[in-house]
Amino acid sequence: MSQTNILLESGTNELEIIEFYIEETLPGGGVYRGYYGMNVAKVLEIIRRPTVTGVPSKHHPAALGTFNLRGRVLPLVDLGGWLGKQVAASDALKVIVSEFSGMVTAFLVSGVTRIHRLSWSQVEAPDMHMQTYSGQSVIGVVRFEDRIVFLLDMEKIVASMNPRADIGATLAAVEPVVTQGEQWHVLIADDSSAIRNMIGSTLEKAGFRVTRTSSGREAWDVLVDWRKRSEEERKHIYDYVDLVVSDIEMPEMDGHNLTRRIKEDQVLQKLPVVLFSSLITDALRHKGAAVGADDQISKPDLPGLTERVRGLIERFRQEASAA
Repeated sequence: MSQTNILLESGTNELEIIEFYIEETLPGGGVYRGYYGMNVAKVLEIIRRPTVTGVPSKHHPAALGTFNLRGRVLPLVDLGGWLGKQVAASDALKVIVSEFSGMVTAFLVSGVTRIHRLSWSQVEAPDMHMQTYSGQSVIGVVRFEDRIVFLLDMEKIVASMNPRADIGATLAAVEPVVTQGEQWHVLIADDSSAIRNMIGSTLEKAGFRVTRTSSGREAWDVLVDWRKRSEEERKHIYDYVDLVVSDIEMPEMDGHNLTRRIKEDQVLQKLPVVLFSSLITDALRHKGAAVGADDQISKPDLPGLTERVRGLIERFRQEASAA
């Protein structure tokens, strides 16, 4: 399988996942096949296992080394090893080359099955037990008739091995602000509790008031409630919220669908929307533009997020005053 070309219309709340498997050698000698998935939008291509060059030193046992792909040196991660599994030996191992968080990373897996087109409403958020059991590495669960596919938090996996991809490492770069006068209110939608709280803490440190939600669906319900209150109390929507920051990949309702709903609503369309996601790349930026996102920022740039949020609120406020 080469470069993925399957296209989805932006804002329809659909996604495509590539399903792959990891074969684990069990203590009794048998082999167990576990099924996993990741967003096709992150996949550049799938190749056979290449010749790998070891690195002088490595800080994580799942870091296998590097390989040359058409003149580009890429890191190779043993995904099964990262998940704590004893991967069964095979001559048919596959490598998924992916791009997100501004980096290209390759993952070694046992094999690839197929691509599924789904609605985000079919993706179940993992419960607390699943999160604890999986070490917070699962972001969604998809049930098929004969198996369950776990959607992995690829950003967390990469960040655990590369500090440059860790959103928490950028917190110190945000300067605290002493708030004077009105405190602007930002609504956050992100299914990762850790990232949601880091974004919230960063914006609060920068002088904003923050409301946190765990999905696009929850954020939409909050916005609809604020819209109703603004109409009943005959106030501007800015009296309730000034801006929305949303991830893209979320169970139930994704960030593109949330943005599209906001921009199609006669009242809520006055709100600026910022998409803050590891999926913000040159190749995928058009998807956010198609649904009306006012800005798109790639994780983990938290300092850039605060600066651009402030600039957008100021611009939208000025335009509203001049209207």
